[in-house]
Amino acid sequence: MKRGEIRWYKFQSPDKKRPVVILTRDSILEYLGEVTVAPITSTIRDIPSEVILSKKDGMRADCAVNCDHIQTVSKSKIGSLITTLSKEKLNELSKAITFALNL
Repeated sequence: MKRGEIRWYKFQSPDKKRPVVILTRDSILEYLGEVTVAPITSTIRDIPSEVILSKKDGMRADCAVNCDHIQTVSKSKIGSLITTLSKEKLNELSKAITFALNL
């Protein structure tokens, strides 16, 4: 598991199984039981706290990383790898997180 990977995660009801982006830095991942993730949704609002992904990025359809719903989840519940974000998308993600958290 590495920062920038998109993996499956099953959220508690009423949510569902959905892709998430791993946000936790690589240097600490092996020591933690939990990781911070941003969920990915098919609802695209086209706002600064999102990063738009497409088939070009390894996704099945157009979708958005939602940085307004960042959360920390159990590492043991993180599922299989879908794809890994490019350096360009990681830079966009950094900007979206900065906007979402008003840093």
